[in-house]
Amino acid sequence: MKTKAVRLYGKNDLRLEEFDLPEMQEDEILAHIVTDGICMSSYKAAIQGADHKRVPDNVAENPIIIGHELSGEIIKVGEKWKDRYYPGQKFSIQTALNQKDDPYAAPGYSFPYIGGSATYVIIPNIVMELGCLLTFESDSFFYGSLAEPMSCIVGAFRGNYHMTPGSYDHHMGVKDGGNMAILAGVGPMGLGAIDYALHNERKPKLLVVTDINEERLARAASIYTVEDAAKQGTRLVYVNTSSPDRGIDYLMSLTDGKGYDDVFVFAPVKQVVEMGDQILGYDGCLNFFAGPSDKSFSANVNFYDIHYNSKHIVGTSGGNTEDMKISLNMMGKGLINPTSMITHIGGLNSVAETTINLPNIPGGKKLVYTNIDMELTAIKDFRELGKNDPVFAKLADIVESNNGLWCAEAEKYLLANSKPI
Repeated sequence: MKTKAVRLYGKNDLRLEEFDLPEMQEDEILAHIVTDGICMSSYKAAIQGADHKRVPDNVAENPIIIGHELSGEIIKVGEKWKDRYYPGQKFSIQTALNQKDDPYAAPGYSFPYIGGSATYVIIPNIVMELGCLLTFESDSFFYGSLAEPMSCIVGAFRGNYHMTPGSYDHHMGVKDGGNMAILAGVGPMGLGAIDYALHNERKPKLLVVTDINEERLARAASIYTVEDAAKQGTRLVYVNTSSPDRGIDYLMSLTDGKGYDDVFVFAPVKQVVEMGDQILGYDGCLNFFAGPSDKSFSANVNFYDIHYNSKHIVGTSGGNTEDMKISLNMMGKGLINPTSMITHIGGLNSVAETTINLPNIPGGKKLVYTNIDMELTAIKDFRELGKNDPVFAKLADIVESNNGLWCAEAEKYLLANSKPI
């Protein structure tokens, strides 16, 4: 079977190509990809090529299919897995396989025939063996693509910990009813974290979200409102820390000087990390969530507080299979709705350029429909484009009736009315 896919050959070398998939083996699964999210992790793989930990050294001779936030439909199941999977199931994949003999190998980084930026793929046996092929029920595919980034957020919240005074017992997870701050928190992952913080079983009594961009803060506040947060028992405060009177002293005043139990840093910026360190309270946990490209990235940390005030620092990178199951389950039940992450829609033809230029493209998550031909387009531009294109006009109607957010109705209309790739 032929597939069309974006393959990585080396640094800044992504190519959209059509080629033959190998014959599916009895321990493999043939699948149709429908959506894929373009992630900063894919950008890092694209610019680093073989220097990236997850990308094979011989990628120039044996290119890999890029993209790891994939969702699609199972087409054919090998004999080995017929009792567990069947054609027609929607699926997503936990890309962090964590194999003992090759801990860095991952779909979207390391494999020649499985990755999100493709029309059809062969899912290798190891994905099923490790329980990383996850099926889900939904009226749309894009939730499967959002499950992977949401799993990173779930993993971060589960990775924080606190101590029992006078003991060495670690209590995993954020503090229930505590003070929480999400710094640089209105990018796509920050929005997902706000959603999860408000609807997870362990909710903070105070949730402070900071950024230096007033427009992005306003958008976040229109989606996750102070009023709705109050119904969940949480006082939600948005703070623009670019204002001179909205710095560390102001953030501490919101906690009556006690500081924060959980602080999440969503940007690899020295000043943001140091702010997070300075607002921690006793037994506070700082989670450095944003992975830097600079291997020498560092920031000042108060070791006096680490010693005497029991402060601790963790870093979480990605989620595990259990985190992804939690994400899919909560989305399926309607407890979280991370569509706020999505700000752009595109087709498979837009993947290479978008991935290479991702840091320079404003907005949040870029969602790709891999079977259509469509330039990357901001959802907020649908109405203007709709003046000359009835498809965009209808899409604008749909998303505007859904508070400006992508939704199942928009997906169905797009798939039914777009130009095939």
